[in-house]
Amino acid sequence: MNVHTSVKFTSPETEQDGCIRFYGVSWEQFEAIEAAFKDISGVKFFYLDRILQIMTVSPEHEIIKKTLCMLLEAYMRANGIRFYGKGGPTLGDRELGGRKEVDDCYDIGTEKTVPDIAIEVIIPGGGIDTLELYKRLGIREVWFWQNSQLSLYDLKGENYEQITRSTFLPDLDLELLLRCANMPDQYDAVTELLANISPV
Repeated sequence: MNVHTSVKFTSPETEQDGCIRFYGVSWEQFEAIEAAFKDISGVKFFYLDRILQIMTVSPEHEIIKKTLCMLLEAYMRANGIRFYGKGGPTLGDRELGGRKEVDDCYDIGTEKTVPDIAIEVIIPGGGIDTLELYKRLGIREVWFWQNSQLSLYDLKGENYEQITRSTFLPDLDLELLLRCANMPDQYDAVTELLANISPV
């Protein structure tokens, strides 16, 4: 196996995610490595086409993810949009050639086997092509948070296309959502969002 590391060394106050990638990993090797970490928290695995990425999850990663989810859920409740939060399930299998734990995801309207929206928080740059696995899974919409910015992708046919508005939540003001998500206080962020939205 070949290995590549992508670890940011920072002070404890600004601890960030780090990842290490192995190339030429069989499915059996992946499952054995994953099993060896089963009792260790704060570690995530992403396997795709014989590439294995192991990532440590920082407090910053979890705070950003939680803030985004709180804002999104507040918006949907305020607008009477039925949703089902699915947390971070592990999706994929050997047949698809990949498996990954989603940061968070939602079904909109009704419960489904495959989530409608997947949310990914990317602290380090690079990594395995998340969209390739999500395309194989059939996840319709993917939101990426990276460098305090949001990028949305919609699955159209065989490929994802970047979009400026959510297909499932077309009235959601993404600039407002982004401004609130970048606020330093979660409670204030949700309060600000609710004060600036008009139920549709």
